[in-house]
Amino acid sequence: MPAWNELLETFAEQVDDEARFEWLNSCLAGVLDEVGSLRGGRNVIMYGSSFLQRPRLPAESIMITPEDLNGFMACIHGMEPSNGLTLVLHTPGGSPNAAEMIVSYLRSKFTTMEVIVPALAMSAGTMISLGADQVVMGRQSQLGPIDPQLVIGGGKSVSAQAVVDQFEQAKGDVLSNPTMAHVWAPILPALGPSLLVEAENALSYSESMVSKWLERWMLVGQPDVKEQADKAARYFNDAKAHKSHGRRIDRVEAREQGLRVEDLETSQELQEAVLTAYHLMTIFFEQGPVTKMIRANGNERSWVKIRE
Repeated sequence: MPAWNELLETFAEQVDDEARFEWLNSCLAGVLDEVGSLRGGRNVIMYGSSFLQRPRLPAESIMITPEDLNGFMACIHGMEPSNGLTLVLHTPGGSPNAAEMIVSYLRSKFTTMEVIVPALAMSAGTMISLGADQVVMGRQSQLGPIDPQLVIGGGKSVSAQAVVDQFEQAKGDVLSNPTMAHVWAPILPALGPSLLVEAENALSYSESMVSKWLERWMLVGQPDVKEQADKAARYFNDAKAHKSHGRRIDRVEAREQGLRVEDLETSQELQEAVLTAYHLMTIFFEQGPVTKMIRANGNERSWVKIRE
């Protein structure tokens, strides 16, 4: 596997910008084909965004959105569904509704599906991972909590669980000491009358959806599968336990929840191919205008978002 610096040096040595990105395209196509071959001839799709390089871009440029379904549809065209799918996933997360759309579509097309996480698949990315038959993770790989985030006034995101907890705290304070009502009076109206219901619905939606996926696919065949699926989904959705929506959940912790996790290091060839693909994608993001990429092996179809 070429080291990160070696890839950058090779990229910089190309004659001009056009030749450089032709080189990137060619290298990425080749390495995704290699991943597919190493996984027994599976279809491969790589989904990634530039959230590490450009964290201040608009959400639709770097997060999982319903628009991404168009990219998956374009890349899947011409694939043989019976060969299964390997999804290489690198994302900070995004819309739970979009995650549901993507998982439902991919699972309707392919007989089997696995997710490889070269670095990070957080939030809605973790949800997509939990909709697979198995997850492949390296020492550096991480998933994250799936508790939903709500956008309130001014575009600020807050934890749905924090909203529920705040209302519960207010109710307890006022019931135990009515004089506390004047403390909460200016706070609760600012949250909006329907926010509590929206927060509770969002938490239930994410957890129940992931539980059904786990029961149907990743945990199928286990004793008391529904109970185990509910338990695992509840754990990933437990904002109180994780404290931070960006908290790292590594492969050891994922296995403790019953997830079927394969070590990326089990195959040196696979590890090198996956990390090379990840590095090439990162160069795309750092050296050009691409902010999000969905790329297939074999037919070399791709779908990208370009920075405006």
